[in-house]
Amino acid sequence: MKVLLYFEGHSLLSHSGIGRAREHQMAALRSQNVEYTLSPKDDFDIAHINTIGTGSAHVANMAHARGKKVIVHAHSTREDFMNSFCFSNTLAPLFYKRLMHMYRKGDHLITPTVYAKGKLKEYGLTMPIHAVSNGVDTKRFCYDETKAELFRRTFRLHREQKVVVCVGFVFARKGIYDFIEAARRLPAVTFIWFGSTQGMLTPHAVRSLVRNHPSNVLFPGYVEGSVLEGALCGADAFFFPSYEETEGIAVLEALASEQQVIVRDIPVYLPWLQHGKNCYKGRNREELIQILSDSLQGRVPYLGKAARATAQCRTIEQIGMELRNIYEQVLGE
Repeated sequence: MKVLLYFEGHSLLSHSGIGRAREHQMAALRSQNVEYTLSPKDDFDIAHINTIGTGSAHVANMAHARGKKVIVHAHSTREDFMNSFCFSNTLAPLFYKRLMHMYRKGDHLITPTVYAKGKLKEYGLTMPIHAVSNGVDTKRFCYDETKAELFRRTFRLHREQKVVVCVGFVFARKGIYDFIEAARRLPAVTFIWFGSTQGMLTPHAVRSLVRNHPSNVLFPGYVEGSVLEGALCGADAFFFPSYEETEGIAVLEALASEQQVIVRDIPVYLPWLQHGKNCYKGRNREELIQILSDSLQGRVPYLGKAARATAQCRTIEQIGMELRNIYEQVLGE
């Protein structure tokens, strides 16, 4: 069995969740000794397509013409496209049509969560749909004292300084307004948002917010490696007030890092994140900020060990086994 992993324009997606999913899929297949190629010019048995552009559609058509099975990985929904880039809400109907055009080319679909699977069914898609997490590298993302100290040295944070971090594109959908408001109400706490602002693609209001943020907020841009890994295990809380996700790889990485994770109470986290068990959830801005404040003051229990246990159910190796089983099922049809 040989699988084509296809990611159109992957260099442009390297800083995104889809870019991270590409790394995870390759590692997952290696862990299970599943042979794969990244080139559609090679021979393969299954095309596993992760993007929705014209090149992706061409590869799907070519694979079908050669009698090969096609799996389309549904990383995106109409809902998680909205409230992101400039004009994203205006373009959402066109984006939805493109999604449907591409997703209908799959003999099977894979999507990261049960919630995302439900969305695809609501769209009227009837082919088999599998919910498979994007996974997390639990060897990279774990508690590491050395990395935690590197993070604090990099940002000149003394040991007692309370620090809250978030990771992701600086979008309204990701909860940037709530993050900034939390910083305003907790001026003694340092807030750090790791992620690209995407320049002119970011709406003016969000860019203005980033330029005129409170003095206790830092925007270091896209960061990876030991500093990011140290931030996720060395901060006092991972505060992720996103309004819509298909999974949230950054959340998985924070969980794996034994971090105190605080998220908005949205359906995508059901049933794998449970309030008071492996994370804390708030239904609105007021609840989120109160929970964050309580956590920083030690008024609620630390849940990092349970968070880590949740991440360990979504290791790269586990994802590899699930993908291999799906491939075998598809080839057996």
